[in-house]
Amino acid sequence: MSTLNQLLNTNITRKIKKNRATVLKFQPQIRAVVYRVRIQTPKKPNSARRPVCKVLLFNKNSLICHIPGSGHNLRKHSEVLLCGNGVKDLPGVNYSCIRGVYDFSGVSSKIRRRSIYGVKLPVKFKKKLRRKFRQL
Repeated sequence: MSTLNQLLNTNITRKIKKNRATVLKFQPQIRAVVYRVRIQTPKKPNSARRPVCKVLLFNKNSLICHIPGSGHNLRKHSEVLLCGNGVKDLPGVNYSCIRGVYDFSGVSSKIRRRSIYGVKLPVKFKKKLRRKFRQL
């Protein structure tokens, strides 16, 4: 337990959380062009083949970002939208691509968690409107 004098003499400052996605500069997303698609393996305890792509931002910065979901259609010169949400076990990968925007298609045959994978609701799952609200 600290004494009153110790508490008064020390400057108590709050720890500021460091932002890992520094390239975004207070923007939620940013547009980029892919110039290399490859596969990377994670750090020590984990073992997998994670797809990543190297992108060139429109402000001439280049960085590596993760491709979420299973399968993708990204090639060289594809346009993607990035957000600051990387992968913990891939060093230097602090960004991920958003599916279903620009040239990056959504995951096919996804029914749950569709907003993450850029998939619209299939017609067979849409609710039927009551007669009162139907358009004539």
